Amino acid sequence: MSVDAATVRHIAKLARIAVSDEEVAALEPELNNILGWIEQLQEVDVTGVQPMTAVIPNKLRMRQDMVNDGGIRDDVLANAPAAEHGFFAVPKVIE
Repeated sequence: MSVDAATVRHIAKLARIAVSDEEVAALEPELNNILGWIEQLQEVDVTGVQPMTAVIPNKLRMRQDMVNDGGIRDDVLANAPAAEHGFFAVPKVIE
């Protein structure tokens, strides 16, 4: 696949990026180079290779999912600019 100046302008328009004629001329070979690398990657034989999400094996630690209030309401409310009756107090927005 080859990218021409019209395609570069179209991509820039879709990305809402203003590009000058000099930038179009500079981007054209760069995009062609990127597509060349992608074509090389598509030629690699990956039969028998399992897909992976990370380089190292990660396992999630399992824990009991318990609902609680945290037990630190007073500590949290101490940081609030205003608190009333155990809740954050905010200014009225809608009248």
